[in-house]
Amino acid sequence: MRLDKFLKVSRLIKRRTVANEACDAGRIEVNGKIAKASLNVKVGDKICIKFGTKEMTVEVLSIENVVKKEAAAEMYRELNEK
Repeated sequence: MRLDKFLKVSRLIKRRTVANEACDAGRIEVNGKIAKASLNVKVGDKICIKFGTKEMTVEVLSIENVVKKEAAAEMYRELNEK
């Protein structure tokens, strides 16, 4: 699954276009490397998202195309938040 779609489906970022813009701005890293929106995300990947001064790192636990709002948080595990 594409990185921008994963961020939207997991509800880490509300809209796919916003996820796309964050990737273009270099604010998303996957496994320590700045990632493009088209990168394929796999189970076990570590995604670091930078929101201004905040930084959030999550590990991908599952990949689903459609998820209910309540189950979206089960797609990833938070590793740290600064």
